[in-house]
Amino acid sequence: MRRLGKWLGRLLILLAIPVVGFFIYGPEYVETQRNAVTEHAPYVISPEAAALHKDLLIGDWHADTLLWNRDLNERGTRGQVDIPRLIEGNVALQMFTAVTKSPAGMNYDHNATDARDNITLLAIGQLWPPRTWGSLYQRALYQSEKLHAAQANSDRHLRIIRTEADLDALMALKLAGEPVVGGLLGIEGAHPLEGDMNNLQGLQDAGYRMIALQHFFDNELGGSLHGSGDIGLTDFGRDVVQAVAERGLILDLAHSSQQVVRDVLALTDMPLVVSHTGIYKNCQTKRNFPDALMQDIAATGGVIAIGYWADVTCDDSPAGVAKTIKVAIEIVGEDAVSLGSDFDGSVTTSFDTSELAAVTQAMMDIGLTEVQIRKVAGGNMLRVLRDRLD
Repeated sequence: MRRLGKWLGRLLILLAIPVVGFFIYGPEYVETQRNAVTEHAPYVISPEAAALHKDLLIGDWHADTLLWNRDLNERGTRGQVDIPRLIEGNVALQMFTAVTKSPAGMNYDHNATDARDNITLLAIGQLWPPRTWGSLYQRALYQSEKLHAAQANSDRHLRIIRTEADLDALMALKLAGEPVVGGLLGIEGAHPLEGDMNNLQGLQDAGYRMIALQHFFDNELGGSLHGSGDIGLTDFGRDVVQAVAERGLILDLAHSSQQVVRDVLALTDMPLVVSHTGIYKNCQTKRNFPDALMQDIAATGGVIAIGYWADVTCDDSPAGVAKTIKVAIEIVGEDAVSLGSDFDGSVTTSFDTSELAAVTQAMMDIGLTEVQIRKVAGGNMLRVLRDRLD
């Protein structure tokens, strides 16, 4: 009996080793693979570009950093965004977007709504609270809690922006030379509402100020650009769009079907945002809306935010991103182009947020004027935020 007990004990230890390894190393390994920065020599920045970059107001409409278990206040050795690297890159405004569901086999062409969800396993593996394992709404609330905890431990370097007054206070600190970052909260697809309009108030109370309607799959609000077809808004989706408009929130059309975009354009006249994208004329992929539809979105007074990864730019180098920005200005005008990295969103990039001066250099090299660079870097984002935040 004693021998059997020893054998069972050894067996349990052997079985426990891979389980413990999964929780300790699995999520870190996944993030290292998913949010890579390609190896490169240091980017050469001219004195003129360095001076301009230091003087820019820079904003980024989209980073999925809250999905991962990293301390935002520590300079990371993996991923693409944290507070020290944002300060090094002179980023004043960062929209942190909460991912709550991601279909297995995710692709740009077609994803089933009922596909196995990858975020469930990631939430368990990262030891998120059990309440998040089966609830998309709770996953959104938890990611907000993570950002608020980071703010509390940031030595005042991170300031969460909820109102226009918060924005004004941040701008005053930036003008005074303080090393601060304004963090905003956005939802990557409105499925965390779980079909219940009351949950919109809960998300708003938690600090969320930008609502995207879809992600990689059709949901209760309507069709995804990567879903089962070009499905438009549902009745619930229309109700959410109207509520977003009335509450002074920001509506993000990234990942929505073209028909959803057309329905939204017919339903509201508020400035609309595409938080991370490319331009079809520059990179002909389904992920980028047709140019004419982008022009209609820009005509609302909103912005098209250019991403930094090859699937939307067809060239993820700083020069490739600058070229995408230049084509975007040609298509929608200099007042409608912003930055929307998709950093930490399971994309490989050729630079992280600390190296954004390389994009400033590339914009100068391609012939953009200082006025255009200032608008794209953050001026246009600031305008839309001031228009929508109460």
